[in-house]
Amino acid sequence: MLIFNSCVLFSSFMFICGLVSFVGSRKHLLSTLLSLEYIMLSIFWLVSEGVVNLGDSCYFILFFLTLAACEGALGLALLVSVVRTHGSDNFSSFSSLQC
Repeated sequence: MLIFNSCVLFSSFMFICGLVSFVGSRKHLLSTLLSLEYIMLSIFWLVSEGVVNLGDSCYFILFFLTLAACEGALGLALLVSVVRTHGSDNFSSFSSLQC
């Protein structure tokens, strides 16, 4: 039980660090995408520890991992599209009036 509590505590710390990084880094799109992936990794770790300790099947963990991978691929595709259209991933180069 002590190992589960330490894993929950560490996963919560990872989540808070990822959230602070997401809120604090507004300069590049790539850094925000990396912080979102870090948040997803912390949630995945928390969910997998909970499912393993409950003795339930691992299908939910695989489904969650599949969705996280799809989210990462979509973020990378968005990053490539933004770099091709705007020339960089700086948020200062984006304009809300451009199409």
